[in-house]
Amino acid sequence: MISKNQIKFIRSLQTSKFRQIHGQYLVEGEKMLNELLNSEQNILHIYGLLDWVQQHETIIKKKQVEYTVVSESELAQISTLTTPNKVLAVVEGTINAFETNSVLEEGIYVVLENIQDPGNLGTIIRSAEWFGVKAIFCTANTVEVFNPKVVQASMGSVFRMNIYYTDIAEVLQHNAHIVSYAAVLGGENVYATKFSNSIFLLVGNESKGLSAEMINAAQQKITIPSYGKAESLNAAVACSVLLGIIRNSVS
Repeated sequence: MISKNQIKFIRSLQTSKFRQIHGQYLVEGEKMLNELLNSEQNILHIYGLLDWVQQHETIIKKKQVEYTVVSESELAQISTLTTPNKVLAVVEGTINAFETNSVLEEGIYVVLENIQDPGNLGTIIRSAEWFGVKAIFCTANTVEVFNPKVVQASMGSVFRMNIYYTDIAEVLQHNAHIVSYAAVLGGENVYATKFSNSIFLLVGNESKGLSAEMINAAQQKITIPSYGKAESLNAAVACSVLLGIIRNSVS
């Protein structure tokens, strides 16, 4: 049985303020918990329906995770989902710090400026892992990585990707050996672009795109050509398409 204080605390973690205060976040659902249990994340407590706990009791005990069996009504009180899905976990998590003067190794990196939609960030994280991105760098105004909708949309990739919130201009300045490509309208056709082996892919805000400062910091501007009448692509879709083309080019 779950206590009223536990319910109150878990609900508080649905807000960014208390996630940052406590350095903890929520993970929900069978699929996500399977990913979580097979990750290196520090799971602080699991709240699950009896049948789920019984199915996973061996690995829960092996990882020495505290757990509480809850009823469907109790799970509904702490869930962020419209339809609660058997289990919820409280996980330790703080935003990763990054020394802006660090010199990065060769590889593909994604830079996000002010991405606001949690679903977009989660999808970008998932695509980044799929295409072997080394790390994701976010501006301070990008939606928080531990937002429940970000975590859910990442489908477990958030547990494994290196994600930093930092001064992007400083990172680019100290890593001039990595070519930065700004995703914009009116840039070079991405299918005709010859990419470097080390890349910063710069992706901007859903409605405003990249700022003039970020575009000017880039060494090259690239565009996915349009063959229809849509005004633009969703930021996560555009990032995924670009990563696929880049990975094919540098593999």
